Amino acid sequence: MGSRKKQMAERIKAEKKELAFAKLNNCPTSPRKMRLVADLVRGKKVEEALAILKFNSKEASARVEKLLLSALANWQEKNEDANIEDADLFVKEIRVDGGSMLKRLRPAPQGRAHRIRKRSNHVTLVLGDNNNIQS
Repeated sequence: MGSRKKQMAERIKAEKKELAFAKLNNCPTSPRKMRLVADLVRGKKVEEALAILKFNSKEASARVEKLLLSALANWQEKNEDANIEDADLFVKEIRVDGGSMLKRLRPAPQGRAHRIRKRSNHVTLVLGDNNNIQS
């Protein structure tokens, strides 16, 4: 029974070797704004994604660009002998989840108060190489 578990763990570990990921936690941008940028690069090749993010005027795109560069560095760390240009990497998965919320009160007319929700988000970016898709 234990051996099957070990085999599964080995297989998952081997699959994870192909992937490189990076996480950005508690980014002080609303998830909705971040998703607009994330949707631009989902499924794109790394070079193309970097070009899109570099010339996008949104504030979130600078953060995602930095995250993508971090994921690239993580991939390079795992595959020291490989060359990034030859690897044909692409953005396999990019996920934006809601983070913690700072709740603030804003005075409103007639003695009332409105609650302001300052949202934050978590971004997870996974890089994969294209030769996984064909198989």
